[in-house]
Amino acid sequence: MIGRLRHMLIKEFIQVFRDKRARILLIVPPIVQMVIFGYAATLEIRHVPTAIVDYDNSQVSRDLISRFQSSRYFDIRKCLTDRNQIPEAIDRGDVTMAIQINAGFAQDIRKGQTAHVQLIVDSANSNTALMGLGYVNEVTGNFARDYQLESLQRTSPFIIAHMPKIVLDRRPWYNTDMSSQWFFVPGVIGNLVLIMIMTLTAFAIVREREIGTLEQIMVTPIRRTEFILGKTAPFFLIGLFDAMLISMVGTLWFKVPLRGSIAVLALSTVLFLLCVLGIALFISTISMTQQQAMVTSFFFIMPAIVFSGFGSPISSMPEFLQILTYGNPLRYYQTVLRSIYLKGVGLEVLWPEMTAMLVIGIIMLTVSVLRFKKSLE
Repeated sequence: MIGRLRHMLIKEFIQVFRDKRARILLIVPPIVQMVIFGYAATLEIRHVPTAIVDYDNSQVSRDLISRFQSSRYFDIRKCLTDRNQIPEAIDRGDVTMAIQINAGFAQDIRKGQTAHVQLIVDSANSNTALMGLGYVNEVTGNFARDYQLESLQRTSPFIIAHMPKIVLDRRPWYNTDMSSQWFFVPGVIGNLVLIMIMTLTAFAIVREREIGTLEQIMVTPIRRTEFILGKTAPFFLIGLFDAMLISMVGTLWFKVPLRGSIAVLALSTVLFLLCVLGIALFISTISMTQQQAMVTSFFFIMPAIVFSGFGSPISSMPEFLQILTYGNPLRYYQTVLRSIYLKGVGLEVLWPEMTAMLVIGIIMLTVSVLRFKKSLE
């Protein structure tokens, strides 16, 4: 058995590495994708293209506009003179939102009355619209509070000295700067490992069938289990190498701290790779051509990423979709990665996720072995 398995491994590694471009593709794309996705994947909305329509033209309204100009969340692209210019600016994509300061704004502020500021926002991207609305509320709320405090300081300093205050002492744990990059980079590691190994392995048996070498394997004494191990082991080792490579990029380039145990991280990666290899081999056994294998693999990859909690919390999904996520190994691997990187927890906390990946991996590998037939049919 060992001899037959050794020859299978040698064959697979020769087939993978004999092409110089293939060797480059196993190293360069994961690093490039890690850097690109690490910067691009973020929940923060900054430099929102904004237009201003100031009908008040007072010192107070200009002070409010300066608040928006100095904020990193807004990029004042246009100062319009008429609100009728707003639809064209939004339709052309020049701005995402427009802030209209009505006439009498400064007078209402000085009288202590409610001063209205209108916000017109392009809600085609609902996330950007909601985030932008929150930023505008924050800027205008701080402006109103500061103006009120300055007025009281001039007119009634005794009152302001005895005004009740609530001070919020923030103590964010694990991610003190609340950087979304620290949240997304570990998730990107899981996504890249899934995509790389899934697409490589899904072609394994199908390629043998298309180029005719499966007929040669049929007449050998190799067993099903040996054939599956011979197909799985090279991609398993490649997956470990790529996971280590992009994890180093996440730690050294993006400065995401690895607070947990490297051994626990390695164990979770091994379990996740078993799951991915099992699913990819199953796809390979049910596909007749490489094109079918490619389409089927992407049919799994995209839902797996969406249902993993990478970009949006699973708790926000409908209940029937939340149930489906329990069969997704990437869900557990994302949790493990973020917990090891940011929280530094170990097996005493992560054993449920580890167990789930182990069960899924065993089931999928078993099904793949049982489905495989040393036959062209």
